[in-house]
Amino acid sequence: MLDVVKTRLGALVPDLAGRIDGAAEFTALMESMVLPSGGVRAYLLPMGIEAGPGEALAGMFSQPVTRRLGVLLFTRSSDAAGKRALDRLDLFVEAILAALAGWAPGEEVGVFELARARIIPAGAGLLGYQIEFTIADQLRISA
Repeated sequence: MLDVVKTRLGALVPDLAGRIDGAAEFTALMESMVLPSGGVRAYLLPMGIEAGPGEALAGMFSQPVTRRLGVLLFTRSSDAAGKRALDRLDLFVEAILAALAGWAPGEEVGVFELARARIIPAGAGLLGYQIEFTIADQLRISA
């Protein structure tokens, strides 16, 4: 699912094309606190799965699940209040919301819904913003 989401974000938010990374690159950022060049950078991360009660019927197990996905944005923050950096990120936040909310990347039961969005602590002259989406799906296993 992450690859399909990355492709969609790159296509619908052209300023992020080529600047969307995954968990390994996010880990490297957190360890070094050195943002790759190019302005705003996005990191696409799976944020977990929540499940409802399952049921087994006639050799089939099914369970509703909600998958959570995070888009983390980072940019340099040179002014003390971070206003310029936040203004820069705001444009990306709105474009990401428009690209993902109401859309499903495959055969999921539901569509992406905004779960929450917030500034996240980053330090070292970085400003971070985390957008979380959820999508309803169903786990189906033949017994």
